[in-house]
Amino acid sequence: MEKISEFTVRRLSNYYRILLDLEKRGTTTVSSHRLAELGGITSAQVRKDLSYFGNFGTRGLGYSVSELKAQIVQILGLDHKWNLALFGAGSLGHALFFHQGFRDDGFYFKHVFDVDGSKVGQKWNDVIITHQRLAEETLRRDPVNIAVVATPPEAAADVVALLVRSGIKGILNFAPTQLTVPDGVWLRNVNLAVALESLSFYLSM
Repeated sequence: MEKISEFTVRRLSNYYRILLDLEKRGTTTVSSHRLAELGGITSAQVRKDLSYFGNFGTRGLGYSVSELKAQIVQILGLDHKWNLALFGAGSLGHALFFHQGFRDDGFYFKHVFDVDGSKVGQKWNDVIITHQRLAEETLRRDPVNIAVVATPPEAAADVVALLVRSGIKGILNFAPTQLTVPDGVWLRNVNLAVALESLSFYLSM
């Protein structure tokens, strides 16, 4: 398989959510034109994205909503259970931990770490918040697939270095700071401030 761009993967995630909504509405088939319309792209782009992974649909009939959704679930790895570690038990960390959508997609927080003694020992559902100084030992003993960083920006680099040492290969970073990781580690940054600044730019035009 040729290298798949991150933009293609993001569009697959969007198709998945569109198909979920169509399925809930009782729609059984969808054309590439309608899928493109709902996704705000062209039908040619839809067909190209899907062609990387096989032949889907029937000419003149379109795609089976349930079958295409199942294929995309497999492509995105959503047919697995993914264990997560959360670093930062502040307001953002709390919101991320209790977000039901993660569990619906198979992402479960197994560990929560923080450096605040007043938070350490608290229980979120069945997960006890552990002091960050024990994180490396904990992750080596009870590893996870993905770590979510929701710490202050000045703490994020040390956390990521800890994660790399612990063998974590997937990191989702919410701290508004630039981070680097070695080859073989996948880092995704989510900067909410940048998104808001982009909106303020367009609204000010």
